[in-house]
Amino acid sequence: MTPPDDSLDAKRKIEVLLVEDSPSDAMLTIEALREGCVTERLHHVEDGVEALAYLRREGKYSDVRRPDVVLLDLNMPRKNGHEVLKEIRADDALQFLPVIVLTTSDDERDVLEAYGENANCYITKPVDLNAFVRAMRSLGDFWLKWVTLPPRTV
Repeated sequence: MTPPDDSLDAKRKIEVLLVEDSPSDAMLTIEALREGCVTERLHHVEDGVEALAYLRREGKYSDVRRPDVVLLDLNMPRKNGHEVLKEIRADDALQFLPVIVLTTSDDERDVLEAYGENANCYITKPVDLNAFVRAMRSLGDFWLKWVTLPPRTV
């Protein structure tokens, strides 16, 4: 079964923001998504402060499109993923933005806290490279092809 061609998401390029402080994890995630035929617009920032500036289109990000989906690491410098998620959910302009937590942490407290902060999904990064690529393909297939995303706000 394939996604319907007349869906809103089939008609627009999906903007994805990856918030990841590890350059190697970011590169691997981007490559894995692209290998999985996710050729959408992928943007990367390295920490929570940059993520919020990007999402709020502040400073050097004043001309960017707001993303349709955020892939958010938890363990980052300056502002961690939990803090970013809380600020996203408290911001009227961002509160409906789908946020997928993508992290190495499988700590039950992190999982519960992320869902308590209204994360849309929590994925623990597989350590095995092949499993990681499969996970990113599945993530891309589901979130970028099947899910009806909320309308993009400006």
